[in-house]
Amino acid sequence: MSGETTITMTGNVVADPELRSTPGGAAVCNFRMASTPRRFNRQSNEWEDGDPLFLGVAVWRQQAEHVAETVQRGMRVIVVGRLTQRQYEDREGKTRSSYEIQADEVAPSLLRATAVVTKANGAAQGAQQSAPQSYGQQRQSDQWATSGYSDEIPF
Repeated sequence: MSGETTITMTGNVVADPELRSTPGGAAVCNFRMASTPRRFNRQSNEWEDGDPLFLGVAVWRQQAEHVAETVQRGMRVIVVGRLTQRQYEDREGKTRSSYEIQADEVAPSLLRATAVVTKANGAAQGAQQSAPQSYGQQRQSDQWATSGYSDEIPF
């Protein structure tokens, strides 16, 4: 949408995601993440951590279920979404602000980890869900993934 603040944040999940449902039945998954900048100090010749930024993340519908099954505390993730702000009153009656990412995409960071990706079947379209396929199984059964391509490196 026009005028929304988009954000891409890479950081560590600080608490296990919580999956809930709205009264209307929509799944929502919430978790908090932290991103800590690192800077090289030329005087000490060492890397130093800056102040961490903590943000809440909200993920909706089928992706919420996928995040709840996949993401856990300590994982490094990449989140792309819209930065939102809401205001509330604290216990002393002061107005406070809270910031959150309404996530469009959540993915594990492969900087210091590996991942096995499985394709979720079309449960959202009402199809009967079966066991997820691994990427290799998906490539063998998907004509577009195998047509004219090889797993061999071309050089």
